[in-house]
Amino acid sequence: MVLKDNHGRAINYLRLAVTDRCNLRCFYCMPEEGIDWLSRKDLMTYEEMMRACSLLVKMGIQKIRITGGEPFVRKDIMSLLEGLAGLQGLDELTVTTNGVVTAPLVPDLKKLGIKSVNLSLDTLDRNRFFAITHRDELPAVMETMDQLLRHGIEVKINAVVMEGKNIGDIIPLVELTKDLPVSVRFIEEMPFNGGDKHYTNLTWDHVQILKTIKDRFPAIEKIKDPAYSTSYNYNIPGHKGSVGIIAAYTRSFCGTCNRIRITPQGILKTCLYDAGVFNVKDLMRQSCNDEELAASFLIALGKRTKDGWEAEQQRNLLTGTHESMAAIGG
Repeated sequence: MVLKDNHGRAINYLRLAVTDRCNLRCFYCMPEEGIDWLSRKDLMTYEEMMRACSLLVKMGIQKIRITGGEPFVRKDIMSLLEGLAGLQGLDELTVTTNGVVTAPLVPDLKKLGIKSVNLSLDTLDRNRFFAITHRDELPAVMETMDQLLRHGIEVKINAVVMEGKNIGDIIPLVELTKDLPVSVRFIEEMPFNGGDKHYTNLTWDHVQILKTIKDRFPAIEKIKDPAYSTSYNYNIPGHKGSVGIIAAYTRSFCGTCNRIRITPQGILKTCLYDAGVFNVKDLMRQSCNDEELAASFLIALGKRTKDGWEAEQQRNLLTGTHESMAAIGG
């Protein structure tokens, strides 16, 4: 079965956030004081997540990415990953992590067949890491990267580019690709810090990021982007890894978007920028059967906004504020 939305876009990728909790306090993701964490009863249970994922795989989802918050702070997360890894019809299971507590779990991730991990890393400087995250955990993150590479798991480094915070880290992060087979992806900063900040002028957009890299590496060359890619991808001759730039705020990739999201409390989002469509968890707890749940997914996809700008406009009419990325799922 092939899932499609009302714009003819194939939907085969689910990002499932398992918790809103995180062991870092990155200022671009949430307020410094943190957010009001969801209570246990408000979170989807692992059984509910497995039911939703099993149904969506039968409907055409081929890839699931586990996110948070930080997924590895949720108790017994490996049991969920084991269950998902066993879903017949699921082609790819991946994880996004900040790497703080992940290193000891890497051998188990390898055994489950997880071939790729996204590692959030905005700087290679320990002092700047602390300034951005309010935690002194850079050595732990670097150990996770080392373990992932040692076990042959593909590493994609996600770095949010922030004016006045880590511009000096763009080139050092690119230089990682010289000797390491990693993909370093630079992400435009997005307005998801849990406040009402609207980005009317983003100085460090994908054009400026690429210019900065080209100034240092003029031989950088464009390479073919994979299907449904959210990043513009590049290679520097002689480097083992690659560089990507994700226009997350510019939203130039919406026309081929193949993903949906389910938040920790079970809210389906057909776009990162929308206000949420319906609550999967609540339907399950109201004794909704799988046929009815599947119908709800299809109805939601039949009313999907054409792009992130339309979704944001509709959300602003409803709320006027931006959620914390930890509450959405990265």
